[in-house]
Amino acid sequence: MSRLFGSVRSRATLGATLVVAVALVAAGAAVLLSLRANLTGEAGTRAERSAQAVASELAARIPLDKLSGLDAEDVPVQIVDEDGVLLAASEDLERISGTGTAEVTPAPTRSGADDDRDREDDDRDDGSGRSGDDESLEPGEIAQGASYTNGTATIDGDTEDYRFATVEVETPDRGRLTVHAGSPLAAEHSAVGTALTAMLIGFPLLLGVVAGVTWLVTGRALRPVEGIRREMAAITASEDLRRRVPEPATHDEIARLARTTNATLAALEASVERQRSFVADASHELRSPIASLRTQLEVAAAHPELLDLDGAVEDTVRLQNLAGDLLLLARLDAGERPVGTRVDLAALAREEAAGREEVTVEAEPVEVSGSRGQLGRVLANLLDNAERHARERITVTVRREGGEAVVGVADDGEGVAEADRERIFERFVRLDAARSRDDGGAGLGLAIARDVAVRHGGTLTAGAAPAGGALFELRLPLAGADRGAPRA
Repeated sequence: MSRLFGSVRSRATLGATLVVAVALVAAGAAVLLSLRANLTGEAGTRAERSAQAVASELAARIPLDKLSGLDAEDVPVQIVDEDGVLLAASEDLERISGTGTAEVTPAPTRSGADDDRDREDDDRDDGSGRSGDDESLEPGEIAQGASYTNGTATIDGDTEDYRFATVEVETPDRGRLTVHAGSPLAAEHSAVGTALTAMLIGFPLLLGVVAGVTWLVTGRALRPVEGIRREMAAITASEDLRRRVPEPATHDEIARLARTTNATLAALEASVERQRSFVADASHELRSPIASLRTQLEVAAAHPELLDLDGAVEDTVRLQNLAGDLLLLARLDAGERPVGTRVDLAALAREEAAGREEVTVEAEPVEVSGSRGQLGRVLANLLDNAERHARERITVTVRREGGEAVVGVADDGEGVAEADRERIFERFVRLDAARSRDDGGAGLGLAIARDVAVRHGGTLTAGAAPAGGALFELRLPLAGADRGAPRA
C-alpha cells in the first residue's frame, strides 16, 4: 500500500477523489432528505385536504352513507367518534395501520335516540356542553390544523404506504368526530428510489472522471519535476556541475524551484572551483619555500660551512605563517563563528600599530562584538599591506558612524586601481607591484581580512585615500546592535 501511494501523483489523486466522494455523499444525502421531506409534505397536504373535505360534509349533517369522501380511490378514510369507535370507513379498505384505529368495519349504526342520550350524558359529565377535548369547537366547526402519521393501508388487495392526516370536527348531531384520511407515498418512494439509483450509478462514474482528470493534470504538472529529478541524478552521476536543470516557461512554484536549483548548482560549482583553485594555489605557494628549505638543508649536509641559517629560518617562518593562514581560511570556510566578546577597536588599533614607526593612530573609543584575535589579525594584515606600499606615512582612524564602527587604514603609496579593488581580496592574488614572494607575501592577507569582516557581520572595501594612496575601510556593527546575516 505504501508503494502504491508512494508518489505525489497517487496521493493527490486519492485525496481529490476522497474529497469529492465525501462532498457527493453529503450533497446526495441532503438532496434525498429534502426530496423525501417535500414529497411527504405534499402527501400530507393531500391527505389533509381529503380529511377536511369529509369533515366539511360531516359538519353539514350529511349522513355517513352519503359521504363522497368515502368513495375516493386510493384515499383510505376512517371516521371515529369520541370513544374511538369506528363509525365509517372507505368501502374498499381491507386493512390499515398508523391511524390508531385498526378497525375497517364500522360498528352497527345506532338510533338517533341513543345518540341523543349519549350526547346528553356526555354533556352532563363535561358540564360545559362540549366533548371535553382540549380545543373547544362550536357545532359545525372544524378544528384548525391537522396531525400527521405514517402507516399502511390495503385497498382492493394492494398494500401501500400512506401519509395520514387527522382532523377533528364538532358535528351538530353526532358530537366530536375524528376523520383520518390518507394519501399514498408511492410517488415519494418512487422519486427517492429513482434519485438514489441515479446517484449510485452516477457517483462512481463521476468519481472515476475526477480521479482520471486529477491523475492527468497532476502528472502534467509534475512532469517538469521529474525532468529536474532526472537531470539532478545525471549531474550527480557525472559530477559535472556545469550542467543545469531545465526551467519550465511558467511562473509557478516548479519554475521557481528549477531556478533555485540552478542557482544552487551555480553556487556549488563556484565553491568547488574555488576550492580546487585554492588547493592548487596553496600547493604552488608551499612548493617554493619547501624546495628552498630542502635545497639549503641538502647543501648544508654536504658542506656545513655553506649553511645559510638565516635563509632557512626565514623560509621556515614563511611556511609557518602560510600554514597558519591556510588553517584560518579552512576554519572560516567551515563556518566558524566569532566569539561574542566586546572589543575596543581604538585600543586594538593602537596595540597593532605599536612598533611600526610610520603608523599614526587617530581613534575614539568604539566597541564591537566579536573575536579579539581575529579582528587583531584583520588590522595586522591591513597594516602589513600598507607598509609594503606606503612611501612615508600610514594613518589609522577609528570612528563611530551611525550604528557602525569604521576603521580606516590609509597609506600614501600609489594606491589601488579601481579595476583591481575587488580582485585584491581574492585568495593568492598579488598585483604586479607586489609579485615578489619575499615582499608581497602569499596573497592571503586581504582575503583573510575580508572573510573575518564578513563573519563579524561587517564589510571590508578598498578605495582611494585623501593623500592619493590606498584606503581600506572596515565597517562593523557596534556592540549590542543586531548584526543580522553576514554581508557579502
